[in-house]
Amino acid sequence: MGIKQYKPTTSTLRWTALPDFSEITKDKPEKSLTEPLKKTGGRNSHGHITSRWRGGGHKRKYRIIDFKRDKIDISAKVIAIEYDPNRTSRIALLEYEDKERRYILCPAGLNVGDIVISTRSSEVEIRTGNAMPLRMIPPGTPIHNLELEKGRGGKIVRSAGAYAQILAKEDPYAHVKLPSGEVRLIHLDCMATIGQVGNIEHDTVSIGKAGRSRWMGRMPRVRGVAMNPVDHPMGGGEGKSSGGRHPCSPKGLKAKGLKTRKSKPSDKYIIKHRKSEIVSV
Repeated sequence: MGIKQYKPTTSTLRWTALPDFSEITKDKPEKSLTEPLKKTGGRNSHGHITSRWRGGGHKRKYRIIDFKRDKIDISAKVIAIEYDPNRTSRIALLEYEDKERRYILCPAGLNVGDIVISTRSSEVEIRTGNAMPLRMIPPGTPIHNLELEKGRGGKIVRSAGAYAQILAKEDPYAHVKLPSGEVRLIHLDCMATIGQVGNIEHDTVSIGKAGRSRWMGRMPRVRGVAMNPVDHPMGGGEGKSSGGRHPCSPKGLKAKGLKTRKSKPSDKYIIKHRKSEIVSV
């Protein structure tokens, strides 16, 4: 993948930097692996807005991704690399020996024609795209699509350019360093995929204009300090006021720096918290 720059023929194109999609080999998705995707407009099942500034956007179909990688000891060939509008990474279309097709997250370095396999055997080579339990993966190997519970499918480390690493193994858990810097205990029987998630340069993309945000379903965001007091707690004031209070949401909840994680049963699996040198005992 590469980033495409444009000649500054307009003020918009001066800062635009978009993917060149050179790695894409197929334009249309596999019809049997798609399903309708209904827009929510940021509303929950009660019709209340729980995620603001969402609406509009281009129509999409959801691509069914195989996060479980539960087709064990059957090799598959990569027959296409595709774009997925629902995620930052690319997806790879696999065709197994029995002609079944599935999508997986496309790791960096995986190409059309490569052979991948999901296994629980120790005889399989450690190769990009292969899925296996943590107990079979050497420490220091980049991994992604990591399970938190055995058999539940990959839940974390799935965005573009992300990878985790095994630091140590103490049966029955592995010490895994996540992209956030958190070190967490994960059971050795949990599956993970070898390699770093592809589309590594995604964080260098500059969309260039507000219209492209609308295509993606993102509406304009108005600052609270630019509103009236009736609309936002930080609104009002003479001239350009900074609000006169700690940054907050329209409902008065603190918006910056407030720790939202309470005591949870899973805290015992966190050895080192992200952005912290504190190590739990």
